[in-house]
Amino acid sequence: MSYFYIFLTVVLTVYGQLAIKWQVLKAGAFPEALPNKIFFLFNLFLNPWIISAFAAAFLASLFWMAAMTKLQLSHAYPFMSLAFVLVMVASGFFFNEPISPLKVTGILLVILGLIVGSQG
Repeated sequence: MSYFYIFLTVVLTVYGQLAIKWQVLKAGAFPEALPNKIFFLFNLFLNPWIISAFAAAFLASLFWMAAMTKLQLSHAYPFMSLAFVLVMVASGFFFNEPISPLKVTGILLVILGLIVGSQG
């Protein structure tokens, strides 16, 4: 069950990052003037999708705590690197962000690090 909690932590983390990026893109450019910046961020903060991203982060932390009751941190934490991999792949798919050969190499290194780091 602990690995399922880690899985939920990763999925909720990835969801939050994608939802925030999506809504920030929808909101437009970040204003120059300080009062406009504050208004811009306040409006984003009230956005239901942004609120759901914060809720996902909160739920992810609860699932992480549940996983920590059964697993060593040094064993479990490398699995969080899957969030980097999934966000990069999803950003290419959903936001047409470039995934270069260098980024693919980085993803493969992260996966290799996950395999090595989670041993023992």
